[in-house]
Amino acid sequence: MQFTEEELQEQIGKLEGWRLDKDKLVRKYMFNEYMKGIAFVDEVAAISEAFDHHPHITIDYKTVVLRLTADVEKLDLRQAREFNEAFEKNR
Repeated sequence: MQFTEEELQEQIGKLEGWRLDKDKLVRKYMFNEYMKGIAFVDEVAAISEAFDHHPHITIDYKTVVLRLTADVEKLDLRQAREFNEAFEKNR
């Protein structure tokens, strides 16, 4: 389902830390230890496999950036919520 620009901004506003960058949904996660970030990426991979929708992942020491591309849909928003839950468990 496609959102109008207004609906999309409203939905993204409900997702802690996420922002829209052109056609990508983006969030930067910061960790206090490198291995916690790696454990988080492992969970992101498992979540992504379950959704059959895979983000672009950038790991820069204690920082992990996730980018969900293409037109943002309900699936992306649900997946972003699950990534946030995984972050809370791994931080």
